[in-house]
Amino acid sequence: MNSTDSPLLPEVKKFLSKEVHGGFINGQEIQASNGDTFETRDPGTGERLATVASLQADDVDRAVETAGKAFANADWARLSANERGVHLQRLADAIETRKEIIAQIEALDCGKLLEQARDDVQNFIDTMRYFCVLSQNLSLHIPIPVKEHDASVFRHPWGPCGFIIPWNFPFLLCGWGIAPAMAAGNTCIVKPAEDTPLSTLYVAHLAKEVGIPDGVLNVVPGYGETAGAALSNNPGIRRMSFTGSPEVGRLVAENCGRNLVPVKLELGGKGAAVVFDDVDIPEAAEKLVTAITFHTGQVCCDATRWLIQEPIYDTFVNECVDRLKAVRIGYQMDEETQMGPVVSKTQHQRVLSYLEKGVETGAEIVLEGGVAGTGHGGHYVKPALLAGSLDNVAAREEIFGPVAYLAPFKEESDGLTMANNTPYGLANSVWSQDIERCNRIAAQFDSGNGWINSHNVVVHGVPYGGIKQSGMGGGVGSTETLLDYYRNISVIRPL
Repeated sequence: MNSTDSPLLPEVKKFLSKEVHGGFINGQEIQASNGDTFETRDPGTGERLATVASLQADDVDRAVETAGKAFANADWARLSANERGVHLQRLADAIETRKEIIAQIEALDCGKLLEQARDDVQNFIDTMRYFCVLSQNLSLHIPIPVKEHDASVFRHPWGPCGFIIPWNFPFLLCGWGIAPAMAAGNTCIVKPAEDTPLSTLYVAHLAKEVGIPDGVLNVVPGYGETAGAALSNNPGIRRMSFTGSPEVGRLVAENCGRNLVPVKLELGGKGAAVVFDDVDIPEAAEKLVTAITFHTGQVCCDATRWLIQEPIYDTFVNECVDRLKAVRIGYQMDEETQMGPVVSKTQHQRVLSYLEKGVETGAEIVLEGGVAGTGHGGHYVKPALLAGSLDNVAAREEIFGPVAYLAPFKEESDGLTMANNTPYGLANSVWSQDIERCNRIAAQFDSGNGWINSHNVVVHGVPYGGIKQSGMGGGVGSTETLLDYYRNISVIRPL
């Protein structure tokens, strides 16, 4: 591994020097049943970071069985919310004391800027603490006033819950999944993406260290077609959550459907930013440029379609072009870098191929993207802007890179119609100094989230989820999320 701009902590070097990073089942590190491994690589250099056990279907089945036994026999599910909260707050504390260690591991593993990785670690901590407090204030027995009956609903944890998390926000999304599930008393089996398993494995060892009972948190690294498929196919799972592409989400939903296991899907997006002609042009341009370059555009809720009212179209586009040209592309551990690499060679090729397909099918190049040279090797691309018909492949399909597609609109109704004309439905934003208009437009978006004069706004306590090809089965980050991890039983006595 290159020694680059930000020196690695001794604890990080020690962690990465491990010969093989095993899976984590029943409080123990384990190797794959057949001995298989895979390598994770630094996206910024292309060099090997670590060797990781590639767990097989029988290993995953063992993890689910372990989680089932821990749910049935360990004290975790029977503890009060306050008692579980003590364990989970200790885990949050342990992560907080190792924040820089985990941030460096995360930045190296997925190519995320170090400062953004620090924010993700803090988000995990905040998520864990949020659901601890929320669960402690949630009533598990709710009387229901009905005529001539004594009736109530009791809430219970489901049991073993499966999580398949993606490579773009591995640590943050691990927290979004396991925090509400564990706070409610469930046990967990987490399958991290094969590109980015390291931070999830690290936190599993921390859970053991702070005293969370064996079998409550299990991590099964491996390939999607083996470990991921085995997890979503396992009938011992009582609740399933998947975050990733719509294509894989359909497969996970099919697997869960055969076993009648409820599934939550958080999928892709093709978000629109509807920019009206009364905006502060430099301010709005800066915010959208920051959004599209954040984590090199590898954000499902990003604004990748910029719909700009005609009177300011040229001025706004020119402002964005100038700002995008000035973005400093470089290695993710360099504190001066503003945009790092994409996660892998596969993703690098995907972004470049969409630029080619977009132009081949009629898109105008507003700002040419392509390969970015940094001197570090790795998988770097330049920001790009395309324009033209919204029927273009680059305007319809999720690219997952620093690419936005531009189109002008005339009237307010045109902008709203264009924003909603997509098979996705995750998040859109509206930009105007007229707050009444902003509220009117945001409330009519055909999406799970509508943001005003900003983008990528996710706040604890506010539901976040998608519709259409962007997801199903509930959102994350709110009371509704916690309730997803309880099953209800209605108890009724005739009077």
